[in-house]
Amino acid sequence: MTPDLLLSFDDTEPTFAARPVWCGRGSAVIGRASLGAQAWLGDESVIRADGHDVIVGDRFWLGARSTLHIAAEMYPCIVGDRVTVGRDAVVHACTVGDDCVIEDACIVLDGSLIEDGVLLEAGSTVFPRTTLPAGFVCAGSPARPLRPLAPGELAERAERLREAAASEPAAAPGDDFAPDPAVFVARTARLRGRVALAPGASVFFSCLLEAPLSPIVIGANVNVQDNCAIHTQAGGLVIERDTTLGHNVTAGDGRIGPGCLIGMGARLAPGTVVEGDVLLAAGSATDPGQVLESGWLWGGRPARALSRLDANRRAMMARTVASYAAYGRAYRKLQAMRGEG
Repeated sequence: MTPDLLLSFDDTEPTFAARPVWCGRGSAVIGRASLGAQAWLGDESVIRADGHDVIVGDRFWLGARSTLHIAAEMYPCIVGDRVTVGRDAVVHACTVGDDCVIEDACIVLDGSLIEDGVLLEAGSTVFPRTTLPAGFVCAGSPARPLRPLAPGELAERAERLREAAASEPAAAPGDDFAPDPAVFVARTARLRGRVALAPGASVFFSCLLEAPLSPIVIGANVNVQDNCAIHTQAGGLVIERDTTLGHNVTAGDGRIGPGCLIGMGARLAPGTVVEGDVLLAAGSATDPGQVLESGWLWGGRPARALSRLDANRRAMMARTVASYAAYGRAYRKLQAMRGEG
């Protein structure tokens, strides 16, 4: 069995020590990725190694709509043996030791180290360059050690995650979507209903955009990263130009202004208005109808204004837009070469 999408990047193909045990619908492995034996990849899971290495050990389990990614030319993503990752999680540019369990909706950020035998509880965020010590249950945002693991607890929690995945219905195939040639829509993304993309926009792997009644309007040079989920019901969602949605962001009706960066795993409640020039930290969440004022770094659950944006943060946000626009152009060419749109 092989992933639904295998794609080279910079002429480097993914490698496997042995065929995976399971590859779900919409699963994707890209670029400089190497996986050990007995891998299990859930529906719409993404392993993306474009600009650095993703190295995964034996008996790896990756839940549905979860993402492994790197920081280009800065940090690889290295995962040890016998690691279980739950659903809707992001493991980003970090190192994870052997025999770890990362539960549903966790976010592990750049430069972090999770040592051997760690249980990271559901919904936790590991802040950049954090070390979580071996043998502990860790939780929170930021994640911290809570207590030592009990005997057999790690195996029990891993099995619980795997049983939950086995009971989920398989992902449905996406509708055909014929975007403008000036945009990138990954083959494993699903776009349904009234979705409009301006030139230069990119929708990456395993994203789900559903607009059955109210539109989703995505502006020029906006990039929507892997496993984002957007569902509109009433007023629709407008994302204005030069904005980035990080991996696994969830959003509903509302508006996101120009020049924003919405961090990985953020949850935007219905009616949220993000004014232009806003940085929302990874793992944050908004309240329904909340307004995020322009010119600030926001973070927390619910999000609150933390500090004014400075020149360094704005430069980082602009680099992110330019970098992902370049990725979008590269992947558009790769898909065209393979005859996939």
